[in-house]
Amino acid sequence: MDKLLPRIPFADWIDNGVDWLVTTFSTVFDGIAVLLETIVEGSVNGMAVIPSILLAIIFALLAWWISSRNIGIFTLVGFLFIDYLGYWYPMLQMLALVLTSVVFAIAIGVPIGIWASQQAAARKVINPILDLMQTMPAFVYLIPAIFFFNIGVVPGVVASVIFSMPPTIRLTMLGIQQVPEDLIEATEAFGSTTWQRLSKIQIPLAKPTIMAGVNQSIMLSLSMVVIASMVGAPGLGAEVYRAVTQLKTGVGVETGVAIVIVAIILDRITQHAGARKQGGKTK
Repeated sequence: MDKLLPRIPFADWIDNGVDWLVTTFSTVFDGIAVLLETIVEGSVNGMAVIPSILLAIIFALLAWWISSRNIGIFTLVGFLFIDYLGYWYPMLQMLALVLTSVVFAIAIGVPIGIWASQQAAARKVINPILDLMQTMPAFVYLIPAIFFFNIGVVPGVVASVIFSMPPTIRLTMLGIQQVPEDLIEATEAFGSTTWQRLSKIQIPLAKPTIMAGVNQSIMLSLSMVVIASMVGAPGLGAEVYRAVTQLKTGVGVETGVAIVIVAIILDRITQHAGARKQGGKTK
């Protein structure tokens, strides 16, 4: 049956756009690749120098200081368990990928969220883009990342940054917009500037909501880093992918448990961090 309307060559437009970007900005992409590879590999090598037991203790003390004693104990036991399973180095690789992705997602997402919270016109543009980013299947982010950065660590980091950024932007906007109007009016009555109002009132009061966005970004980054193992990203995700392709159920369960432990630790630490800032250290 003949179609009444011709097919729209949308895929061809996208391909042509990607080809143009690769050709025009190849130097920029190469620079980004070198920067990200240096950060991730430097982080992994720096952590790998420290003995696993000592590093686990350091992580546990850090978790205790940021969140609570119970989280610190769980961190120590969880990391030692991963070490005894034989996945310490892959865990460090995954942790470096996640932390690098989250740092860039926060560094880009929080300023965008602050800007959008102050500009209605910006929100009208940013919100539909965030809707598109959050509904796009995770695997789709890997396709342009491969074209721009080949395979390996870099496309995994780039895809994780893009995939995990929307919650940080949205919840930064939400947290700042939820600051009571009477406080805003009071600061305006005293003649404060926009930056003074943001830095002294809105951002401090929005910290719990912003931290919730950071928490969600960490979880999304963790899931994307596992998926990115399909394009050569190292870490526990690569071990899972290898177990699936080789039908090794036991290895898959082992690495899955290790990923869950890391996810729980990161989730609990970021959840408690906001509460600690607001009302003291939780027990």
